[in-house]
Amino acid sequence: MLLEPPATTDLCDANEARLDDGSLRVLSPLLRCWGGRTAFAGPAATVRCFEDNTLVRSRLETPGEGRVLVVDGGASLRYALLGGNLAVLAERNGWAGVLVNGCVRDTVEIDACAIGVRALAAMPRRSRKLGGGSIDVPVDFGGIAVAPGQWIYADADGVLVSDLPLH
Repeated sequence: MLLEPPATTDLCDANEARLDDGSLRVLSPLLRCWGGRTAFAGPAATVRCFEDNTLVRSRLETPGEGRVLVVDGGASLRYALLGGNLAVLAERNGWAGVLVNGCVRDTVEIDACAIGVRALAAMPRRSRKLGGGSIDVPVDFGGIAVAPGQWIYADADGVLVSDLPLH
């Protein structure tokens, strides 16, 4: 069972020195919230892909172990990289959440899953299936670098990326 993470506001207040030195970063407030968990946290696993969710599916098919999948979709708004079927897969395999620098679809189905999802927008068009991309690499999420193993904290107030666990 996933525990309720600390509030991002409290983490920012308690870690101002880390915010100043860059070891704690705040994602730009551009993401919309979906999924049955408003607040979630966990170590990052990463996928870099563009308009192709083949690697997103392959990662979500593995045990999540409370991690957060961070998907750098290049901020494309033309195709969805996560939908209802993949959200169910993420929930079943123990992922805490998914951050998508791109779009999602099947938002009603995503909202029924006990995971947290943040993305730029909803888009009904499914992704292409070309098999391109990379896993477990540093990714860019709106100008913030995210590396595998860094900690993600998300709630209704925002999303934090920390070099170290803060709880």
